[in-house]
Amino acid sequence: MYYVYIIYSSKENKSYKGFTKDIKSRLEEHNLGRVKSTVYGKPWKLIYYQGFINETDARREELFLKSGKGRERIKYLLQETFKII
Repeated sequence: MYYVYIIYSSKENKSYKGFTKDIKSRLEEHNLGRVKSTVYGKPWKLIYYQGFINETDARREELFLKSGKGRERIKYLLQETFKII
């Protein structure tokens, strides 16, 4: 299984979108400071993920979520989540 995920840092008030095969280990890597682009935002909370059986589909979704239309979709999908975090 392949996962596209969004994590959120209240410290930095920002989100990060990524792709992984092991979501639990990847979140741990973010929170241990092993990911260069998220090292300053610790702690990170998982706020969204999608599972895919095909790696290409998952990578395509990750790229879409990082685009302008993808950011719009995230705002729409997670309206209530962003109100409480």
